[in-house]
Amino acid sequence: MGSAEQMSKPRNGIQPFIEIMDCTLRDGEQTSGVSFLPHEKLMIARMLLKDVNVDRIEVASARVSEGEKDAVKMICRYAQQIGKGDSVEVLGFVDGFQSIDWIVDCGCHTVNLLTKGSLKHCTQQLGKTPKEHIADIIDTVLYARSRGITVNLYLEDWSNGMKDSPEYVYQMMDALSTAEVKRFMLPDTLGIMNPLQVIEYFRKMLKRYPRLHFDFHAHNDYDLAVSNSLAAVLSGAKGLHVTVNGLGERCGNAPLSSVQVILKDQFNAKTNIHEDKLNDISRLVEGYSGIAVAPNQPIIGDNVFTQVAGVHADGDNKDNLYCNDLVPERFGRKREYALGKNSGKANIARNLQELGLELTPEQTRKVTQRITELGDRKEIVTQDDLPFIVSDVLKHAAPEDKVKLVSYLVSSAYGLKPLASVKVEINGEQYESDSTGDGQYDAFVKALRKIYKEYLDRTFPILENYAVTIPPGGRTDALVQTVITWRNGDRLFRTRGLDADQTEAAIKATFKMLNLIEE
Repeated sequence: MGSAEQMSKPRNGIQPFIEIMDCTLRDGEQTSGVSFLPHEKLMIARMLLKDVNVDRIEVASARVSEGEKDAVKMICRYAQQIGKGDSVEVLGFVDGFQSIDWIVDCGCHTVNLLTKGSLKHCTQQLGKTPKEHIADIIDTVLYARSRGITVNLYLEDWSNGMKDSPEYVYQMMDALSTAEVKRFMLPDTLGIMNPLQVIEYFRKMLKRYPRLHFDFHAHNDYDLAVSNSLAAVLSGAKGLHVTVNGLGERCGNAPLSSVQVILKDQFNAKTNIHEDKLNDISRLVEGYSGIAVAPNQPIIGDNVFTQVAGVHADGDNKDNLYCNDLVPERFGRKREYALGKNSGKANIARNLQELGLELTPEQTRKVTQRITELGDRKEIVTQDDLPFIVSDVLKHAAPEDKVKLVSYLVSSAYGLKPLASVKVEINGEQYESDSTGDGQYDAFVKALRKIYKEYLDRTFPILENYAVTIPPGGRTDALVQTVITWRNGDRLFRTRGLDADQTEAAIKATFKMLNLIEE
């Protein structure tokens, strides 16, 4: 195989181009509990094609439902408008041409035809001989071409086919290699392969069929989807299949973001992907799918560009000693320095610098000590909290709050909606209001909205997300953390509140937000 350095170099000095097909809207939707609405599919497709610039998208399985048909029609219309009609593909079946007719009705131009890539699947699932299956496939390909449909062909369970019945795989390929098939797509359907097997099997395929275009479709059952995808490229694959956030059946598929950066940085391969949009598409799919991205997920996780240890921040100050090629700006993000018991003076200094606050060494020491104390209590400190901590510790250096909570009362009774009465001070003037709501905090916010609308004639930020957690390791009587995501015009930001009472924590987060928008 050669050394790692040799394998990472472009073959023959030529930088290889790898075609990327995103399967989020088809394979990704097979994630347990995930079902995209038609307009959600359209929004995801729009961003994938226009912003992220993937080469192809697989958007659905044929004949699933009328709702799915509507979604495919909308996506195809949009793709045609931007000149990417040939980039939309639909999974179809060898089913007496019904899938082909369905795809034509949708206005789609490409079918990804699902065929059996292992003898067991052919004989046991279909109940057919290899010759019978091949004959059916050829008939379907001919019919699709007669309807103007481009054909790509999946060899389902190809990995098991190469392991248990390679003669069957070669019989299929010998018969189909001369058919009008644009791409042969080789899936590790059950996620059983390792990189060495991928290299072995791919090289056998390419040695026997050197002129054909092969894609690789990985599944992540052994957490090897990304490694296997790279191994396929190293062995001559021309295309890879991915999903946003690694969504997919069981353990999911190869994540788009991870595959992209490994292709570029570890293999020096070219793609058409716009890396600065990877975080945006991740957030969109996260919202629509309801499947949260792990904080430590490479590239797209919340914490992956956050330095926690103070020594790391110190190293970054001294010529970016703890940075690699995965710089956050590359993906439309920025590096952050966490505040906690491991922060150290360097982390504090970095955050103070970003806020424009200048402290003496002694003042920095006192602030660091306070943050360390909060960290020991498992309190999470953010950059937004830092001015308040500085003010609390030093009794100066942070401007006085422009929005203050003077007093409030929230109450609830059986059979009645919760009631909130609120008095606030805004820029030196006091205002009062009350309201009912679906909960105590909802009533509180509605009372605030009335103040902003009736007295100030101003819009109140929209609450986008509300999450309540107990700090890690906390007990049921521990502090609760309320994290609220707000939208104010085009600006999206989060504030946190920490208190023993959930409502009080939410109120603290709310007033942090109000003071931020007053700046």
